[in-house]
Amino acid sequence: MNQENKPEEEMRAEYDFSGGVRGKYYEQYMKGTNVVLLDPDVAEVFRDSDSVNQALRLLVDIAKNQVGRSSQRE
Repeated sequence: MNQENKPEEEMRAEYDFSGGVRGKYYEQYMKGTNVVLLDPDVAEVFRDSDSVNQALRLLVDIAKNQVGRSSQRE
């Protein structure tokens, strides 16, 4: 095996976790998260999560109204 491919036995000196806090994000992690990757053309229009959420809420409202209208016709 090549020396470059061997895993190091010890942690490097530049990895300093002395200021770390154990479990800092534990509760947030346990709540879960939805990560969505936008295609570049969509990301140009929606630059932050607030704009995405606003557009999706509007779309949900429109869809609900369409469902309500179609059930009223029957």
